[in-house]
Amino acid sequence: MAYANIDKGDGFNCPICLCQFNIPRQLPCAHNICHSCLQSYITTEATKYNELGYIKCPICMQPASPSVKDRPIREWASLFPVNALLESMLPAKANADRMCDSCSSENVSALAEGFCAVCKEAMCTDCLKFHRRQKMTKRHVIVSVEEFDGNPQNVMKLGQDLYCLQHEGEYVKFYCKDHKVAGCGTCFFHNHNTCSSRIDLKNEVPALLREINPDEILSDMETIESHLQAFMKINESSICNFESDVNKITDLISQIRRKINSLLDALENGLKTEGNRIYKEENIKIQEENHKCLSLMHAVKTSRVLFKTVNQYGSEMQKFIMVERMQPQLQSYLNLVREKFEMTDRLIVKVELVPQIESILSLSAAELGKIVPKRSSNVLPSCILKSPAPRVRKPAKDCQIERVDVIDLCPASNGRYYSGVTFIPGDRVLVADSCNKQCILLSSSFQFICNHILNVPPIDICQIGGLEVAVLLPNAIQILSVNGGMISPVRTITTNWTYNGIAANGTGNMAVTGYSRHGMGCWILMSTEGKVKASYDYAYLYGLYNYIAFNNTNTRVYVSVYEQNSMYCFDMNGRNLYTYCDESLSGPQGVTVDRDDNIYIAGYGSNNIHQLSPDGSALQVITNGVPAGPCSISFCKVQDMFIITNFNNCKLSIYKLK
Repeated sequence: MAYANIDKGDGFNCPICLCQFNIPRQLPCAHNICHSCLQSYITTEATKYNELGYIKCPICMQPASPSVKDRPIREWASLFPVNALLESMLPAKANADRMCDSCSSENVSALAEGFCAVCKEAMCTDCLKFHRRQKMTKRHVIVSVEEFDGNPQNVMKLGQDLYCLQHEGEYVKFYCKDHKVAGCGTCFFHNHNTCSSRIDLKNEVPALLREINPDEILSDMETIESHLQAFMKINESSICNFESDVNKITDLISQIRRKINSLLDALENGLKTEGNRIYKEENIKIQEENHKCLSLMHAVKTSRVLFKTVNQYGSEMQKFIMVERMQPQLQSYLNLVREKFEMTDRLIVKVELVPQIESILSLSAAELGKIVPKRSSNVLPSCILKSPAPRVRKPAKDCQIERVDVIDLCPASNGRYYSGVTFIPGDRVLVADSCNKQCILLSSSFQFICNHILNVPPIDICQIGGLEVAVLLPNAIQILSVNGGMISPVRTITTNWTYNGIAANGTGNMAVTGYSRHGMGCWILMSTEGKVKASYDYAYLYGLYNYIAFNNTNTRVYVSVYEQNSMYCFDMNGRNLYTYCDESLSGPQGVTVDRDDNIYIAGYGSNNIHQLSPDGSALQVITNGVPAGPCSISFCKVQDMFIITNFNNCKLSIYKLK
């Protein structure tokens, strides 16, 4: 049979337990998890998820709501659909007896005779008779168990993968080009009703399918798997090298012992003990990291095998839907791999000995030497994330600025106002939600990852370096760490000033704007630990000092002044170099710079964005697509992209330089 060419046994391991799938449940993000693993995961986080009304996928952390939210949380796993295609491909399915799902729910064992493609359940003879008699189910497609089990071609003919993963029993019918997502009529009625590019898939699938390359996606998944395997090999090599380093230390001590045997005995024991302790700790850490990699690799394998099967045997509609579902997964995998290479360091062990070896007899054992752990960062493979070939980019001032997307986050419960936004490593985005007293972390594709609740409304936000960000609060600055999909507090800097904006230069310094103790506009230079280095008051440049930004060389700061309809440029000694003021700029708020040090100012009252050269000359005024009341603005220099928030709603407007 044709389906015998499928790699049986490859890609069928649950990413949680790492064993072969047992009743694989499919989440809306298209990741698959064993029923028992999923229920254990939900139960572990029961308190949190019961409040939220949804769970987060343990692989990509995307929200996943059960089909019936008012059911007890202990039943949530069973509310997610079984992936019939994956289940039919499991090696054991061809020879195993399938039991009736309806009877099993009543703790009764009965052999299944048929499978309902709509209800996604196997049924015994009695249940099938009852099923065919019901008015609502008598037209459901029923196939025999022999036709269903072990034959993915028959499963695909049932068209199960054409059902919407968000709304049970509804078919995927539409595609939104604005958000690059397919869904059923309910999805589009609630989430894409105002989108301009909505396509009926009934006649457009062949054209859309020609725009993508399924073979390329398969190749990318295989590449990700190879990178994860290489990452685990690096970890294994690291621990072996670490053990070798410890042995070298022992050899070094043995050589020196010939001359100063009595003192080096104590040194050897001390270093070996410390080295072995660090070795054990590092070994545990690396094994945990490898387990995470293995989990992710199994998830990628599963996605790849499913994709390969659909690509080989599915219809054009099935191929398109599978591609559409896999593309967000692919970006999620790429981001996770990049995070591992960018945020994971390696431990290197060296021994430091005193240079005055001839006077060693006068030293104590503790003074002879000590273990000095050092870490080295991974080198990110050049092929990761489809890195484009080096190219000469034209000056940013010559690029066309276009709005490419509008991201509508979930409605705020207490209002609709984002006061700050910043890019962080991995092209992720952190948003300061003033009305709901929280920070929201988004992926590089602007999908919700997590949030962090604050005690007071945040005013502004910026990245200060590495994994740390600074959140400006009334009379305080909260330093947070963003590690993977988690946000955690690090420290709080308290002051007596009232702040309005914050920026960091990546070299350990921050600048904040606000009112001085004398009621004048000012900006303050301080360390990221809160030590004030300079404070500049300007009685002659009055007004409300709002947002602030550094230039790329950290030699200037730019401050927006609301009442003056101006932007001030200062050097690092507080000297006013120039002032930008234009009749078309009203109520300036957010300010940022691009890779070429061009300046962007958000005009809250004028509903536009002003682009300036570094010397303050006007380049252009952007009005097309600018939301009413633009507020904060942040530029991603890697992607030539900036984000604007506004005072009127929870939307993020995305612009690119082209």
